[in-house]
Amino acid sequence: MKPKGKPKPVFDLNVFLSKANGGRTRVNFDENQVIFSQGDPADAIFYIHNGKVKLGVVSSQGKEAVVAILGAGDFFGEGCLAGQPLRMGTAVSMSACAIMRIGKTDVIRVLQEQPSFSEVFVAHLLSRNIRIEADLVDQLFNSSEKRLARVLLLLANFGKEGTPQTVIPKISQETLAEIIGTTRSRVSFFMNRFRKLGFIHYNGGLQSGGLQIHSSLLNVVLHD
Repeated sequence: MKPKGKPKPVFDLNVFLSKANGGRTRVNFDENQVIFSQGDPADAIFYIHNGKVKLGVVSSQGKEAVVAILGAGDFFGEGCLAGQPLRMGTAVSMSACAIMRIGKTDVIRVLQEQPSFSEVFVAHLLSRNIRIEADLVDQLFNSSEKRLARVLLLLANFGKEGTPQTVIPKISQETLAEIIGTTRSRVSFFMNRFRKLGFIHYNGGLQSGGLQIHSSLLNVVLHD
């Protein structure tokens, strides 16, 4: 009878995603810090422990667009796993963030060896794909007002697991305009309308923080 060796350590997903080790580095970012820039080498993915991150792109003509706003529990930078040599966009912290940087080699190894990590990562990719499809439908068929309402609800985590946040991070009207594909003046018009109707509440400018989202804003998205 062969002697039993030491039992293989159980893979702890939470430890892997939170503990710096080898190809993993936990980094804290202040508000409005660049995490990576468009054109940088794509050699790692990132996992958000807390905070909000904005992903944006700039065209060759200098036109800017925000393509996603991500929060706790989200991965980003996955393009490197599909052979993307350079970053296609720029990632910027919208608030104080704690983020785990996981090197490409480390990610590939764990995806091959640890089913629990693979399940979480595949679920993330599927969720991201559904979100991209929903964003495309939103852009094609919904009015600017509905698109703005949807973005504000997503920022407050309405529709996600867990308790929605009634107060969302500081965000400028310019950023909201870039996300929904309209002008700052239109965003200002709709924000004032939402506030008068009691769907949102804020004191001072949006960038001062404290933008409060009420679930009643769903009426704008659901109303035909």
